[in-house]
Amino acid sequence: MPMKKPEIEEFFRRLSAALPAPETELKYINTYTLLVAVVLSAQATDVGVNKATEKLFKIADTPQKMLKLGEAGLTQHIRTIGLYRNKAKNVIALSRLLIERHGGEVPRDREALQALPGVGRKTANVVLNVAFGEPTIAVDTHIFRVSNRTGLAPGKDVLAVELKLEKAVPAKYRLHAHHWLILHGRYVCKARKPDCPACAVADLCQFKAKTTAA
Repeated sequence: MPMKKPEIEEFFRRLSAALPAPETELKYINTYTLLVAVVLSAQATDVGVNKATEKLFKIADTPQKMLKLGEAGLTQHIRTIGLYRNKAKNVIALSRLLIERHGGEVPRDREALQALPGVGRKTANVVLNVAFGEPTIAVDTHIFRVSNRTGLAPGKDVLAVELKLEKAVPAKYRLHAHHWLILHGRYVCKARKPDCPACAVADLCQFKAKTTAA
């Protein structure tokens, strides 16, 4: 059963009180490196991406520098990340298109972002939110799980959940909503065994099989 409006308001009030200014755990230098980091993070952990990009972003923090590094050079930096060959091709291709179409700048437009290789709706939403302060909600596996498990915004697929969240999340919480939900899913409402005793919103949650302290 979906959460009611007052419960949703209280849900985000508590997450906001616990972490007033949540941030992405991906490390980046500028909007371009944020875009690259998010592309690399698909089916990979933020920790793993950060390890790979620590040296990479010191030498390639613009599309021009990335092209100069080349696909082979980029591959050497990201070999520890899953699907690295395909991701290297995409990063080089999107860097070229940023120069050709956008003067080397990352566009503040979802359609333009999604036209770049390796950039889907989720990646575009992250960039719009983190870099440009747009109140977008990027639904990853954590947000999809939390939204369905808690009754916050149940949906059959990520787009359905995203659209429900956009309607359900109170306007004053929308800017940081996806970060609160990602972090909650990553550290508390975990996939295999949610840590319900440590959860600040457990009494609002619709999940019936709540865990208890060991």
